[in-house]
Formats: sequence, C-alpha cells, structure tokens
Amino acid sequence: MKLKVVLYKEDDGGYSVEVPALPGCFSQGDSLEEALANIKEAIECHLDEPAPSSLPPEAIVREVEV
Repeated sequence: MKLKVVLYKEDDGGYSVEVPALPGCFSQGDSLEEALANIKEAIECHLDEPAPSSLPPEAIVREVEV
C-alpha cells in the first residue's frame, strides 16, 4: 500500500507529518528520515485499530485489501 504524506518543517526544528487519507494520523521527527520512519509506524497503528464501537448494530464490518 502506498499513501501520500505531507511533511512540514517546524520553526523550532524537526518535521511534522500527516497522512491526508487517514484523518487523525500524525507524527513527527527530528529529521526527514526520522519523520518518515515514525509516520510509517503511525500508519500501521492507525490501520490496526478496530472499527469504532459507535456503529449501529445492523452495520456490517468487513476488511478489504488495497
């Protein structure tokens, strides 16, 4: 799977990074390389989270591979 990430150079040093396709998926690092490594880990954690429990009882949850 390939996802686009957006990196921002921070005023106080380092970089913050977000994944537009995964709302709420953010990370940071002291260097570009560290920020990219950290966002990969954040993406894995984000994708491993279970479906929200606020779904109605009639909702059907399935996994799809992309």
